[in-house]
Amino acid sequence: MDTAFTLISFFIVTSLVGLGTWLIVRRQKQDTSTGYFLAGRSLGAVYIAFSLLLTNLSTEQLVGLNGAAFSDGLSVMAWEVVSVLSLVLMALFFLPKFLRSGISTVPQFLELRFDHTTQVICNLIFLIAYTVILLPIVLYTGALGLNTIVDVKGLFGFSSDTAAMWFSVWLVGIIGSLYAIFGGMRGIAVSDTFNGVLLLIGGFLIVWFGLDAAGKGSGIVAGINNITTAHPEKFNSLGGPKQSVPFFSLFTGVILLTTFYWCTNQQIIQRTFAASSRAAGEKGVLLTGALKLLGPLYLVLPGIIAFYLFAGSHPDLKPDQAYGLLVKTVLPPWLTGFFLAAMAGAVLSSFCGALNSTSTLFSLGIYHGLVNKNASELQVVKAGKNFSTVVAIVSMLVAPLLVGQDSIFGYLQKMNGLYFIPIFSVVLMGLLLRRMPASAAKVGLSLGVIIIAAGYFIPAFDEQVNKFGGFHFLGVVFLLLCTIMVVMTLVSPHAEAWVHEHSGDVEMTSWRWTKPVAAALVVTVLAIYAWFADFSVVFEKPAAVPTAAATPAIVAPTPTPEAGTR
Repeated sequence: MDTAFTLISFFIVTSLVGLGTWLIVRRQKQDTSTGYFLAGRSLGAVYIAFSLLLTNLSTEQLVGLNGAAFSDGLSVMAWEVVSVLSLVLMALFFLPKFLRSGISTVPQFLELRFDHTTQVICNLIFLIAYTVILLPIVLYTGALGLNTIVDVKGLFGFSSDTAAMWFSVWLVGIIGSLYAIFGGMRGIAVSDTFNGVLLLIGGFLIVWFGLDAAGKGSGIVAGINNITTAHPEKFNSLGGPKQSVPFFSLFTGVILLTTFYWCTNQQIIQRTFAASSRAAGEKGVLLTGALKLLGPLYLVLPGIIAFYLFAGSHPDLKPDQAYGLLVKTVLPPWLTGFFLAAMAGAVLSSFCGALNSTSTLFSLGIYHGLVNKNASELQVVKAGKNFSTVVAIVSMLVAPLLVGQDSIFGYLQKMNGLYFIPIFSVVLMGLLLRRMPASAAKVGLSLGVIIIAAGYFIPAFDEQVNKFGGFHFLGVVFLLLCTIMVVMTLVSPHAEAWVHEHSGDVEMTSWRWTKPVAAALVVTVLAIYAWFADFSVVFEKPAAVPTAAATPAIVAPTPTPEAGTR
């Protein structure tokens, strides 16, 4: 009965989101590339903010980041809080320049700044990375979340966990493909807004019920006191040398990865290209920054709660399983379907966003740029839909192969560096160095991917990278690439300085509160870090990881088999 109720409520909530989205976008024209890929440049601040938030927030965060918090505590909040600084940089520096160019993709900007070959190289890097890295991880973590919260194996009678994983991956992948292929950017943005509200509600409900369970019947305040008393080390904003986000990495790989992600990652910033005006874009980006400040409450704190509740009773629990077990244990049965729908919405949002961006990159950069330069708008859109279908199938085949990763979030951040750093360095240098030649951009893109791939996949180099620190390695590569491009510019500068012309596609009046709001966000980030900082761990020698035996023996009830199917 509980399982049936969960499924019924799940389908009701999901159907209402789909119906609401259809009612809003059904008259939206999608027979042009601007209409399909950029929602006709009509998105307001709220749509931009929630679409940015939901495309970023998927189960690789819910499952992976809470899993990292289960192991390392509050220090992993860097992926949320430091992102606010990157969003401020986006609003103040990158966004005005992108909107001024009237572009649809980041590679298109590189074509305007350099040449067509640079655009093609960047396009190929994005397409390969999205197809074999990003999309499979989104599908895998989504399927992992579904299998942890709902007993998919038992519910549908599968003979093995592997079969249940394949089923879950293909279920999410097919539904997400329908959204992305037939809904276009506006459909994705509208559904993201609905799902964003659901997920925020659901995320805070998990925190509420989790703290109540930690309070052992005495309320959430008692829960907070119990956790902070038992594990004060979990509430340090600064990571130690053996944790996944060491303190000094905040100034190297972490800030570089978050800045690429929020300022030059096509999957994310395509929403900002669809802004109705510069002011709307700036407001949307800064609103996203304000919402990201809430991220640690539902993306980090649940992992710490799960450690307090389960580390003693589940010594073999893997970090990436912690969030699902917490949800299954503390969430009332009548809310399980609602939360499952919110989680599914987050997965679909990230998958749809990445798939739509992949379609955009291929259609405008490869198909229209190389294959059929005389293609009509309708042909460009059709080519994008067909390519999306192929990419979706490939990602659904690759996703189940990720089973066995120790930390899917750590794996994601590591693999992201493979293409984040080269692209970000070239875009940044292209904006700062007005006489930088196209040859320098090509060297930056190609050499960056080669160096990082060698550091990751060649055993002799990989060992040294791990000793040095993966994030520091990315920081060194970034500095090396920038240095090479500066030297090439000095030695062989372009004959004429690049002139950044206004395309006329977007109204460019800035929002008058952009700088004050940006300053307030920066101050808030610094205040959060200062409040929870304990510098003693930064310089201490690596210590052994505390064992589960140090965890209180009195924990929340272990979920029964029935709890997994309610």
